[in-house]
Amino acid sequence: MTRLRALVPLLAAGVLAALAVLTVRSAGCDDPGRYELRGGAYELVGGCIAPGDVLVPHPTPTAPPDADAPAKS
Repeated sequence: MTRLRALVPLLAAGVLAALAVLTVRSAGCDDPGRYELRGGAYELVGGCIAPGDVLVPHPTPTAPPDADAPAKS
């Protein structure tokens, strides 16, 4: 029973690692892309990500500090 308890997590990790490798191999992206320095910032050139694939939510505005509240020290 002790060997089984030690072996199950290792087998599960091996199966998950094999699934990760198979997922990456079958992703279907021929051009992984590269980063180039443009205008002082790095930009991803090429690759399989289109501009609309990654959605970044707008930050929620924070309320201005209350003028009547005592200042924190």
